[in-house]
Amino acid sequence: MVSADSNEQNNPEPEGFGSALVDEAARRDAALGDVDWTALPDGAVRGTFEAPSGTLATLSMGTPGNPRVLLIPGATGSKEDFVLMLPELAAAGYYVLTCDIAGQYESAAAGPENLAPPRGHYDYELFTNDLIAMLDAEDGPAHVVGYSFAAIFAQLAFSRRPEKFRSLTLLSCPPEPGQSFRGVQRVGRISGWIRPRIGAALMILGIRVNVVRVPPNRIRFVNYRFRFTRRSSVRDIIGLMQHAPDLRDELAAASLPKFVAVGEHDLWPLALHRRFAQSIGARIAVYRGGHSPSETSPHQMSRDLIALYGSA
Repeated sequence: MVSADSNEQNNPEPEGFGSALVDEAARRDAALGDVDWTALPDGAVRGTFEAPSGTLATLSMGTPGNPRVLLIPGATGSKEDFVLMLPELAAAGYYVLTCDIAGQYESAAAGPENLAPPRGHYDYELFTNDLIAMLDAEDGPAHVVGYSFAAIFAQLAFSRRPEKFRSLTLLSCPPEPGQSFRGVQRVGRISGWIRPRIGAALMILGIRVNVVRVPPNRIRFVNYRFRFTRRSSVRDIIGLMQHAPDLRDELAAASLPKFVAVGEHDLWPLALHRRFAQSIGARIAVYRGGHSPSETSPHQMSRDLIALYGSA
């Protein structure tokens, strides 16, 4: 496993999972190749959910009534970011639901103008209330995975409704509160001076030109969903991430299973992710790849989530 730095030597299990395990899940991830992200696994069901902000597009898999897992993507993402994990979690006995968040891809029509009263911008309350509505749609708690920006509002939802959470997984979560981009490698030093509109444009440009060199099918799908995603939602999310709330003390006091999952070449340095995981009392796994372990290490991440859920 990736070794912990000196600040985390007192954490008894800083990295309980991760890609250092050479097992069947690791071998399957190594053999993934160039995935067709438009192809759904057998048994996956397209649907919609009526959230406070509007209609959210969903994918689900598994038997309704089984323990729930909610997989929530982040900015410029979509439900397809989890499509390789759906069969693994469903086969383990979970009912899995993922969605496009408001303003993104097939949920582009959901937005602040649909709220009562209408508002002019996407804000933390909008995204948090949408997630809480999904949690409240069924009795009992759910396992929640928040990816990148969604990891921030998943924490906010937990602070308001902790009884609805069986576990909380923060995937590629910004590890520092406040101006969360300040720790990003290379550009963090200037991120505080970049206005949200410019930040959103730079983010979209970097994705479109394939800076991180994802495979052809992936970049083709990512560029396709940009036809639908509202630029205003990305702009507002960038602004929100420049003012991330600090919920570390509240999470540290919570007794539910907590898990930080991150790629070894994430936007933020691993030292920050490890420090964040230790501060909230979470286990951490470091997977090979970058900001998207759900895409590049889906079998290993599913393996680790199933183990986590068994401890809940």
